[in-house]
Amino acid sequence: MGIKLGIVGYGGMANWHHKNSVRVPGMEVVGAFDIDPEAQANAKKNGIIAFDSREALLKDPNINLVLVATPNDVHCEIAVAAIKAGKNVISEKPVAMNIRQVDEMIETSLKEKVLFTVHQNRRWDKDYLTMRNVVEKGLIGTPYTIESRVHGTGGLMHGWRGYAKHGGGMLLDWGVHMLDQILFMYPTGLKTVFAQLRNIKNPQDPTIDDYAKVVLTFESGLSATMEVATFTMRQMPRWFVCGDVGAVVIEDFGAERGGITRMLSLKETFEKEIQETAAGPTRTMAPLPEETKEDLALPDVPAEWSELYKNVGAAIDGKAELIVKPVEVRRVFRVMEAAMLSSAKDISVAFDEKG
Repeated sequence: MGIKLGIVGYGGMANWHHKNSVRVPGMEVVGAFDIDPEAQANAKKNGIIAFDSREALLKDPNINLVLVATPNDVHCEIAVAAIKAGKNVISEKPVAMNIRQVDEMIETSLKEKVLFTVHQNRRWDKDYLTMRNVVEKGLIGTPYTIESRVHGTGGLMHGWRGYAKHGGGMLLDWGVHMLDQILFMYPTGLKTVFAQLRNIKNPQDPTIDDYAKVVLTFESGLSATMEVATFTMRQMPRWFVCGDVGAVVIEDFGAERGGITRMLSLKETFEKEIQETAAGPTRTMAPLPEETKEDLALPDVPAEWSELYKNVGAAIDGKAELIVKPVEVRRVFRVMEAAMLSSAKDISVAFDEKG
């Protein structure tokens, strides 16, 4: 069965979806609806139907998958309407504005027996897949700290993303992807959430966060830090992961810069004399002899964002299990709500995996 896609909200991300979804064999974009006349004209220009209303799009029998690509505050309303119309649904991230809406979307999809998922496409990012490959192959041993960062320099956020009433802010915009990546790797055992959400450069809405830092602590002892900011004039690596055998650094999204350093043999004794180093006189922080460690290049891991659409198509046809599962999406949103509470009260929030 081919996938016939209808898009509600034909702005910047929807145009990206249009271009990338049709790279999947058997996927066709039938049409779109947007409240903006310019977006409607753009849909016609791109050779698809510009439906007169959302209802008209949902009534089209040719459409069996609906993409919700609107501002975040109307995701739930549109997704639920599409599900009740018998359509399978992909919602852009973040899935909703609160956990109540998330539950409504999931429960409605179960009742109507249609597929529901979220566009967490960054599970297929090359930098993420490279880091995960290194960890899962045991090249750095068991990780005890993971640092994930996305730093921008522009400061201001674009359009509705700069307003809390529309579901904007960096935690919901980029943080949802970064948390999803970590939580997808570690599907159980989260113990606490601590967060700092701040407004540095966006005066249009003083409540909006353009800086978000979230620290996750797991029962295993693993600590994972996620940091996203719109205004950092110098950037830190995309990933820095330390394990009990070595460490991996990935500098960029393309995983073109970085590397792995592994310990070959543990230094068992200290020098009798304190060594003079760049850090000053020290034994503990003295550099390791070269023969006790090795440097490895990052593996070349293939990555393709269209894999999400391939999986959704296969899942609709009953040939594959959905990769981005609603229960996982719900867990990520619960973590984001815990982060909001942590920041507001300046406390570490206990996380109940059964909640």
